[in-house]
Amino acid sequence: MKKVFHFDAPRERYTCDAAVVWCFDHRFNNGFTEFLQKKGVEFPDPIKIAGGAKSLASPENEAEREFVLEQIRKSIRLHQTKRVILKVHSDCGAYGGLEAFGNDCALEAKHHEQELRRAADFLRKTIPGIDVHAYYVDFSGVWEVELGPSVSS
Repeated sequence: MKKVFHFDAPRERYTCDAAVVWCFDHRFNNGFTEFLQKKGVEFPDPIKIAGGAKSLASPENEAEREFVLEQIRKSIRLHQTKRVILKVHSDCGAYGGLEAFGNDCALEAKHHEQELRRAADFLRKTIPGIDVHAYYVDFSGVWEVELGPSVSS
């Protein structure tokens, strides 16, 4: 092999501040990363998959859901993660974009809020004791879904 780029990275293991399940749509990356930093998430374990939390709420197949769950479990096992952050966003292609909601932003937001609640409930039942937070991101900001207490299994 030939070294083509040099950088210095810390060798120490880290404790993850949150496993973050989010979409790989880059339009929201900078804003959401800045938001995470303001929330104290310096060491995230990013789990980027088309649709983000959709993979837990309404996956296209069970293998998709199991893949994301396994990534979260590895984050817990390898980096002592205690918090999972779920994210979905406006105009997401995995949901058919804003067009799938008749270009109605309010209808889209309501649907995504329900998806985040479904994903959080599933995750809390599957991994008891995990701290789950859920966010909807549109072109003007980040919106928190108030999840309330964990649903008992």
